[in-house]
Amino acid sequence: MSNSVQSNPATLVVERVFAHPPAKLWRALTENALLAEWLMRNDFEPTVGRKFQFRSQPVQGWDGVIDCEVRVVDPLKQLSYTWSSMGANFLVLWTLTPTDGGTHLRMEQSGFGPDMPQAYGGAKYGWQSFFNKLEKVLGGDAA
Repeated sequence: MSNSVQSNPATLVVERVFAHPPAKLWRALTENALLAEWLMRNDFEPTVGRKFQFRSQPVQGWDGVIDCEVRVVDPLKQLSYTWSSMGANFLVLWTLTPTDGGTHLRMEQSGFGPDMPQAYGGAKYGWQSFFNKLEKVLGGDAA
């Protein structure tokens, strides 16, 4: 398993190669029950223009709600949605690329301003944790 994180003040990129076919990763990215297992509870549907929410346990200073809207659905290749919380607006782009024996998954979260180092650091930590959970979900029979 290879894993890398790039640092760019405006865009966070997390990439990993999974030993699973693109169809299995696509399901984990687009099916409510599977998304909830590794990311957050949601009412996602892979339809361009669909408004949905990710919901997590509220913590001090955050209500646990992320408002989103689907922007791109290119089955087995790309998925993109807005990601808005606490007045900050981001764009999340997932790209799936088949590899020998698996799939290279790239997540880009763009929209970080130079005045957002804490948000960037939190997202960097959070996405690494989400990718680790995704690995576990994919390794089971669920996906």
